This record gives sequence, C-alpha cells and structure tokens, in this order.
Amino acid sequence: MTSGERTTEPVPTGTVAAGPLGREIQLTRKFTAPIDAVWASMTESERLERWIGRWEGDHRTGRVSFFMTAEGEHTPAEEYHIEVCEPPHRFAATTAVGDNRWQLRFELSEHAGITTLLFAQAMVDDVGDVGPGWEYYLDRLGAALAGGDVAGVQWDAYYPSMKAYYAALAS
Repeated sequence: MTSGERTTEPVPTGTVAAGPLGREIQLTRKFTAPIDAVWASMTESERLERWIGRWEGDHRTGRVSFFMTAEGEHTPAEEYHIEVCEPPHRFAATTAVGDNRWQLRFELSEHAGITTLLFAQAMVDDVGDVGPGWEYYLDRLGAALAGGDVAGVQWDAYYPSMKAYYAALAS
C-alpha cells in the first residue's frame, strides 16, 4: 500500500459555523508539513494540479481561470476572482459553478511543525453534494503533501455515503 491510500472508510468532518463568509461549511485538516509547503500546494498551479486542478492567467490581476483536472482533462474553466491573498496565511476567492456562486476561503497556521488548514465555503443549497467533494479533495491534498498516490483516495468512499450528513448540516 502506498502512502495516501485509505484502509478505512472516511468519516465526514465538516461543520457549519458563522465566519467571514456568513454561514459557512468548514473543514479542518492538520498536516505534518511546513506552512509554506501547504500554501504552495494550494496556490501554485503546478502543485495544485497534483490533487485538484490548475489555474491559468495572471494572478496579479485578481482573476484566473481554474481547471478541475482531477475531474478529467476536458473540464471547462471556471473564472475565479481572488479577493484575499495573504501568503502564507489567508486566501479567499469567488467563482461561479453552473448557476451557483461559490465563495471559498482558507486559513493556514503552523505550530510545532504541524500546519492546520481551515477550509470554508459559504453555505450553498446543494451542500449534500458539495461537502463530500471537499472531504475528498482535502484528503487528496493530504495524500499529495505526504508524497502519496492521490489515486488511492477513491471518490466512491465519499459519495453518496456522506451526502445525508452534509444535507443535515444545511437545516
């Protein structure tokens, strides 16, 4: 078994709380990695593509095109408007996914060699579908940071089994 492969079924970890985006779904992960490495894995296109996708464009304009390459090679680009970028601690952006507007943010902190990621999304109507997706992608991030095989993180272990948990958070 390679690093990053699961031996047990994943357990949903998301919560709903008030945050800068209003009512948010929040997920936390801890990584045995320096904060700069986690920041790079979440913001540098080449490292981001290892676990979720890549961006193209000039980030200095505040807008980039993001491609969810983990979903396949021919996914359409989503335009992201970068609202906060304070390396290596805070990032926030807005995008449109279909007819939905998504507001996303993350915060990083490091203590004693452990980097904590707080990932949040403003509450959306389809949280029963969205929540399992973020669990899946953040576990892929963990596998990438650990030098493991992100393919060992299987989507079928997250969805539909986590759908009811996340749907209940919306009420």
